[in-house]
Amino acid sequence: MAEVGDDGVVTDDAATPSTDEAFGAELAAERPALVRFAWSVTRDSAMAEDLAQEAILRAYERRDQLADVTNLRAWLRRTVHNLAIDRSRRDREIAVEDVEADWKSDEFSVDAAEVVLAAETRVELEDALARLPAIYRSAVVLHDVDGLTVREIAEIGEVELPAAKQRLRRGRMMLVSALATGHERRQLIQGVPMRCWDARVRVSDYLDGDVDEPTVRRLETHLENCPTCPPLLASLVGVRDRLGTLRDPDTVVEPDVAERLRTHLSPGAPASPG
Repeated sequence: MAEVGDDGVVTDDAATPSTDEAFGAELAAERPALVRFAWSVTRDSAMAEDLAQEAILRAYERRDQLADVTNLRAWLRRTVHNLAIDRSRRDREIAVEDVEADWKSDEFSVDAAEVVLAAETRVELEDALARLPAIYRSAVVLHDVDGLTVREIAEIGEVELPAAKQRLRRGRMMLVSALATGHERRQLIQGVPMRCWDARVRVSDYLDGDVDEPTVRRLETHLENCPTCPPLLASLVGVRDRLGTLRDPDTVVEPDVAERLRTHLSPGAPASPG
């Protein structure tokens, strides 16, 4: 079975050492750049590491087919891109339809100075990018940050050239709209400790009592003052509580099946044939 070591090298005891070790070393050399690429798409360090490792494992498992691939880096980036898209299809904090509706209106505009000022602040720019759906964020980052051509973006996303152009156009529009509303958000959360994403990634551990006391205080202060995070916490609590009701097998298993299970698991029940 293939494994990725701490150094990023993939090993497989059953494989031919010389050829496969060379391919594993090539993958290991690509790993740092792949993690950076994954982070630029996801804006999440843990997910970036995970996606990069998964892409490397997939490449190693397909090493026979990839032996003649002329651009392994492009293959790996395309795989990371597709994995990221699969994980974030429900990520729609900024609705595409709403943004396009705004931009179609002759009355719609933004404060250019405010937008550019926000874009000059790394935290603001990263926050705005994080609020874009993954396929549009990816197009913007690949083109405007990494310098890839639209044709290369189309190849990575496995879409036609017009679709890649549309993603880039929409992504840029959504980014400007996100930056334009950033000052309103800053005013609402002025003085609130922790960025929203920093708070949200800790909520699950907070619900399980797995957060240190200083973080608890900062998180609770954030939740008391942030205009957008409390509904998310309430939703997490509500869903968790509903999941707790599934402990009763009768709520998820037909009564006759539940009864057979109880009979089968009770002491002295006859062993199943075979």
